[in-house]
Amino acid sequence: MLALVERGGSVRSFHIDRATQDTVATLVSMNALRESGLHTDESRLYTKVGDEFKGGHASVRHTASEYVRYTQLFIVHTNTSEGVFSIFKRGMKGIYQHCSEKHLHRYLAEFDFQYNTRIRLGLTTPCAPTSCSKASLESG
Repeated sequence: MLALVERGGSVRSFHIDRATQDTVATLVSMNALRESGLHTDESRLYTKVGDEFKGGHASVRHTASEYVRYTQLFIVHTNTSEGVFSIFKRGMKGIYQHCSEKHLHRYLAEFDFQYNTRIRLGLTTPCAPTSCSKASLESG
């Protein structure tokens, strides 16, 4: 599973049979603007595609207990995408309880829709312009 999340924006989730650098690079390239910045964890799956982003590629090292890093330009973390995964997992365990791999893409689309319409539904408020970064994209 791969989720591309724009901070303060929307999410796109994908079911991947086998995650490889080429598969991840193709999905990220097709669904993210090159002007964006890519923030990931230290997985090697993102090294190839990270070079394509004009906004740069920054990663946090969870294995070294690094979960957030502050730079002069932005804050590097994957908390937004981890939050998306958390909502998905909680919904799958609490609401649907079972999902075959055959239908996983449908469940992902449902949770993407819920996440992307959360402001209109009154589930959260829009973030202030200073706390959102339109040019940051997280992948988890």
